[in-house]
Amino acid sequence: MGGRDGGEGSGGFLLIDGESLEPKGLWSSEVTKFGYDFWYQPRLDVMVSSEFGSPACFKDGFNPAHVEKDYGRNLYFWSWKERKLLQTIDLGPENGLIPLEVRFHHNPSSPHGFVGAALSSTIIHFYKDPARPDWQHHAAIHVPPVHVEGWALPQMPSLITDILLSLDDKFLYFSNWLHGDVRQYDVSDPAHPKLVGRLFVGGSLRADGGVRLKEGEAHPEFEGLPEIPEVKGSPLRGGPQMLQLSLDGKRLYVTNSLLSSWDAQFYPTMHKEGGNVLLVDVDNVKGGLTLNTDFLVDLGKEPWGPVIGHEVRYPGGDCSSDIWL
Repeated sequence: MGGRDGGEGSGGFLLIDGESLEPKGLWSSEVTKFGYDFWYQPRLDVMVSSEFGSPACFKDGFNPAHVEKDYGRNLYFWSWKERKLLQTIDLGPENGLIPLEVRFHHNPSSPHGFVGAALSSTIIHFYKDPARPDWQHHAAIHVPPVHVEGWALPQMPSLITDILLSLDDKFLYFSNWLHGDVRQYDVSDPAHPKLVGRLFVGGSLRADGGVRLKEGEAHPEFEGLPEIPEVKGSPLRGGPQMLQLSLDGKRLYVTNSLLSSWDAQFYPTMHKEGGNVLLVDVDNVKGGLTLNTDFLVDLGKEPWGPVIGHEVRYPGGDCSSDIWL
């Protein structure tokens, strides 16, 4: 929830009746500076929440001048039973800017989780050490910005907009909305992730685009701009945004839309012509990602379209909404 006028950044939680879907009131009387996502582990008596920023700023697109005051960098830890805020972690200006999606392990007794800091392009691992009273954290993965020409800024962050864990908690996936790739990490040891899969499915760094890697600068994660294929005769517009993984861990669905105003700012062609729903085939044993060229939902061809898809859900449960008590 935001502030009273819809533009303020105040964060809170609204409790909804599970049967009637009618509002029942606030989950807690305490509020945070900003709000966004949350995940809970009832066995550990904890809920973790993240924050985006002030709706008055992000609803009209991204302005770097607003980052310091109008976007978040905190992670909040609550008592699940008492509905009280217990701990606030300032993730810092280097690794913690705009922490969005929060994912605890699916194992209901595990004290490990991750949050993706979008603008810092960092995956934060948070955990509970039995020897210490407070929750701890560290930067587990960082995607460095790329020096570019022909773009709005001299450096392009990857912009990690979504993360998820496989149901067995073995693999972590995340999307780099601006760089254009989806990544798969083995997080069997959550403190030391290992990259096992990477696939480009769009983005601003592409061989057929107008952005170039700046000459004379090191680009350790790019040997050159990737070729982005067409699928079933349709171009892949925009970048990978929201992810959804099947319960068996073999099918990863990818959509494009972040916010309509941001879509128009960074991917005007997608905003005008529509987005896609893609399917990525996953090796859930050794790791590896392959674009399925037999599947595509071209939302630009939808009736009364074009439209842009934000998120995919499985009606029988999926890896970003199933929580065990």
